[in-house]
Amino acid sequence: MGRVVEPGQPLWLDEDRAWALALAEVERDSCPDCGQPWSEASAPESEFQYDVSLLRCHACAAGARKAHAHQEAGGDAKGLHIAITRRG
Repeated sequence: MGRVVEPGQPLWLDEDRAWALALAEVERDSCPDCGQPWSEASAPESEFQYDVSLLRCHACAAGARKAHAHQEAGGDAKGLHIAITRRG
């Protein structure tokens, strides 16, 4: 993402490896649903320590409406993927 690797130079420098390992550790300690640090979010003392906002993704809502209408019309939803594009 910025360093041009010259012939004979290693693709990964020690600093690159350190950043990659740090990212892997952060990702390993992330809740798969909300992304908060698992070690903190799952600790008993963390109960009631989070504020939550409900947000609607209008693109996802449009996709859900289309899928629901497809099912209501008798369409098979198994394996159905939804491609969403913005108008205009």
